[in-house]
Amino acid sequence: MPEASSGEHVRGARLGVDVGTVRVGVAICDPDGILATPLVTLARDTTARDGSTPRDLQDLVRLVREHEAVGVIVGLPVTLAGRDGPAATAARGYAEALATRIDPVPVHLADERMSTVVATRRLAERGVRGRRQRAVIDQAAAVEILQGWLEARRSGTRRGGGERAD
Repeated sequence: MPEASSGEHVRGARLGVDVGTVRVGVAICDPDGILATPLVTLARDTTARDGSTPRDLQDLVRLVREHEAVGVIVGLPVTLAGRDGPAATAARGYAEALATRIDPVPVHLADERMSTVVATRRLAERGVRGRRQRAVIDQAAAVEILQGWLEARRSGTRRGGGERAD
């Protein structure tokens, strides 16, 4: 999260991103960083050739500019033991690719262990299941990632180490 020189929180929207192999869920928060809400689900572009930017990354860059985001939080799916597996390695690569395209907007990585499980449970509690759930689960997971990061920042803790991807 950008900080003013005095250490104060910088106002502005932030995007939360849940990177999957098929879809990318995106959430946004209000400028005061209180509440994360679902924004959109992007289809992963696995057809991009070397040197070209995948369509989902292009769309994410557009969303950062369109919403004048002051930061992006990408979920880091570490294992329950806290180690990087293949999914975490892929998320780090995605975050780094995004960071180079939206610089100087910072991209942070946040521990997203259990975010999809929690999102699935919350949707089921609201009666959203099956095909309807698949359509929004990635957005809901992005909300969990962003909301958790926002709450950790407010309480002074740092989820996932709060590391930057750039």
